[in-house]
Order: sequence, then structure tokens, then C-alpha cells
Amino acid sequence: MSEPIDIATPRRTREILEKYDLNVKKSLGQNFIIDTNILKNIVAAGDVDEETTVIEIGPGIGALTEQIAKSAKEVFAFEIDDRLLPVLDETLSDYSNVTIFHQDILEVDFEKFQTEYLKESSRIVVIANLPYYITTPIIMHLLSSSLPVETMVLMMQKEVASRLEAQPSTKAYGSLSIAIQYYTEVEIAFTVPKTVFMPQPNVESAVIRLNVRETPAVQVKDETLLAKIVRASFVQRRKTIWNNLRRALDNKEQEETLRAAFASADIDPSRRGESLTIQEFGALADALVAFELTDFT
Repeated sequence: MSEPIDIATPRRTREILEKYDLNVKKSLGQNFIIDTNILKNIVAAGDVDEETTVIEIGPGIGALTEQIAKSAKEVFAFEIDDRLLPVLDETLSDYSNVTIFHQDILEVDFEKFQTEYLKESSRIVVIANLPYYITTPIIMHLLSSSLPVETMVLMMQKEVASRLEAQPSTKAYGSLSIAIQYYTEVEIAFTVPKTVFMPQPNVESAVIRLNVRETPAVQVKDETLLAKIVRASFVQRRKTIWNNLRRALDNKEQEETLRAAFASADIDPSRRGESLTIQEFGALADALVAFELTDFT
């Protein structure tokens, strides 16, 4: 019996879309990959093997899922578009290690999911071709969940990928860079040309690998406060960190205390937020806690 033709070819993708009368939903960021080599490279970036359990977000018509299933122990794929469920039943029928869930990944109860499905999982990797409009909420949802994920391999808009890996004193560096790097070590695995998609998107893409840290990049006394001051520091990028934090301070009578916290953390308040490392933001957050100055909007 001959091997089935990979889903990720122009001809087979067209056949599937026509058979099920599928129109691409721009609202869901749907662009189908038609190059098997790209998909194999994504799987390789996650070091997926027979000991790996993969959580996939947005399997679409199953092109990436198929390549993951060939290497992984098990694949749990979450698809929000109910039109694609019968498609996946057909295209992935040869793979007994694939389970499809018709659910929005942002609404998954991960504690329950872990108890029911991940008891036998020794290594968990997340792989996804993320819709550009919802990349950040999905990543932060996963990182703040209870899932014991080792690595995430995510395809996304190249511009967003650049922001995730950006370093201090660069144009792309901002609160998103810090939020992601607080939890993970970031690397861009490779870029993806527009020509491997059907239909072709208007933006360039990249595959990024996030290796989840065992402990955050910096230890702080108050993570919520750290997040607040990081966000506030980039509200107006051209302003100094002093001006941004003073504006975010609920009680303006505490400006002298704020100045003392800067001095204690050995940070020049005339610097811009984009020049501070995660470690410096951590030191400032702890100094603010020490001075009991935590009321920021």
C-alpha cells in the first residue's frame, strides 16, 4: 500500500479545501502551510521524539499535526473552528496518537487537562502556528498556567518574534520582551517566507523557540509590582523612567520616596525604560517594596 500524500502540498491542500467547501477565515488568522520541509523543521526545533507529548494550538486541516504525530508519543490539538473537525477526522485518521479538542485554548482548564491527560507525560512541548492577532495572549496564558511545559515552538509574525527576543537599548525591546524573557529563554529558530502559505499573508513570519526557565530570570518580592512598573515604564517610550513611574504613581505626595527607591536600586531616574535590563527592573521593584511604595496604576 502506498504512503499517503502529505497534507502540506499545494494540490492536496486545495483538494481538502474544495472537498469541504472551506473558505479561509481571516478573523481566525488562517493561512495553510504548503511546504512539508517547513513543518519538519518546526518539529525538529521542538526536539520532538517518542518520549514527547505535544500540545498543538490550531491544527487547521492537520498539516503540521501530521508531521508532529510521526515523531511524538502523543498529540493533543486544540481547534476553535468547528468547520475543521470533520476535516481533521479524515486527514489524521491514520494517527492513533492524535486527540482533537474543539475548544479555545484561552478557555482550557489546564489543571483539569493535566490530571486527565498528562499523567503519563514525561516531556511536554507546545507547538503552534499562531494567529497573528492573538499571539501574545496565548503565550502569556500558557506561561501563567500550571502546565509543566519544557519548550514552546511557535510560528508568528516576524515583527512580534523580534520583540520577544529583543535586548535592552534596541527599538524592539519593551514590556513584552521582558514579560516573555522573565519566564523563558528566547531564540528565533528560522524565518518563514510568505510563499509557503496558502493564501499568502501580508507579513513575514518566523518560528521562535521558548525554553521555559526552571525559575524566573530574576527573583523578586512582588511579581505583580514588577509587571506594573515594567508596563508603566514603556507607556511613553521617549519619556524617562522617572516621568513614566511618577505618572503611574497613585499618590503624587510620595515622589520623594520614589526618588529614594531609585537611589537604593542604584538606577539613574533620567534613563529611559528601554535601557533597563530585567535584573535592573527587579532591583527597582524590590526597592519599591522596601520603601512600601507599591501603589501604581
